[in-house]
Amino acid sequence: MEYPVKRRKPWLALLLSLLLPGYGQLYNGEVNKAIWFFLCLSLLPIVVVAMIALYVPGQWLLASGAGYLLLAGSGWLYGAIDAFRSARQQPDYVLQPWQRSGVYLLVFIACVLVAVPALNAYARDHWVETFRVPSGSMEPTVMTGDMLFADKRYNCPGCGKTLKRGDLVIFAHPNTRSHYFIKRVIGLPGEHLRIEGTAIYINGKSLSAGQTPQAKGVQVTETDGKATWQVVWEQPNAALPQTDLQIPTGQVFMMGDNRTASNDSRFFGVVPLDGVIAQAKVVWLSVKGNQVRWERMGLAL
Repeated sequence: MEYPVKRRKPWLALLLSLLLPGYGQLYNGEVNKAIWFFLCLSLLPIVVVAMIALYVPGQWLLASGAGYLLLAGSGWLYGAIDAFRSARQQPDYVLQPWQRSGVYLLVFIACVLVAVPALNAYARDHWVETFRVPSGSMEPTVMTGDMLFADKRYNCPGCGKTLKRGDLVIFAHPNTRSHYFIKRVIGLPGEHLRIEGTAIYINGKSLSAGQTPQAKGVQVTETDGKATWQVVWEQPNAALPQTDLQIPTGQVFMMGDNRTASNDSRFFGVVPLDGVIAQAKVVWLSVKGNQVRWERMGLAL
């Protein structure tokens, strides 16, 4: 069977490569090169961005992310130019059996609607996920409008990262399971927890290491001897629940750092361990209204 001779269209190769890395090379019949462009410029960036979020120190996060995006964008542009030049160098070609519109459409669907979303979902479920903080219940540590990278390799089988007091964590609301909260781990399974005013006692020992008066309330330094964090009580004398309980096995007690403006375990109860899905790691962007708070970008939590 004879196949007709076709003429390459460089502009089409260019547009296809801009649409999807490697797509123009596939049009040119360069299947091996098409695969490598797709892997390096469509799938690899998902892995690299996740690794940057997890391993790069906060002060280098913005520069590293911007540098890699510039590198990836340059690679994408290079791929488009390469497809254009290759099409010009081989203007005539014999149409192969697989070079049909249906095959091209199937490849596009497999790449854009299957491969990329699948890897992105895997990275989000197992490596790192982004969250936006909508309220001020964690101020002054986490501000309204902060966007966080959260480590998903936490509190899961084989993760090696277990909950510790003082950790900032993302968890599902114990009653609805459909809303995610960010709070600080205060009480661990099996511990006795008591709250009296602004003082918190774990097994009879106070977490408070000192107070500093502020224009609004007091700032309290809390520590368990290993970790130290700052919280605020804007209205120290407010009528809040004075908790006294033995935390059940498999449960943890959560509190917001803005103690008089936080809906936490004092109100909705303890949180199952299996509801804790991630540990807040770093602020990658912070926006208040229309203003970007550059000073918070890269802030480690």
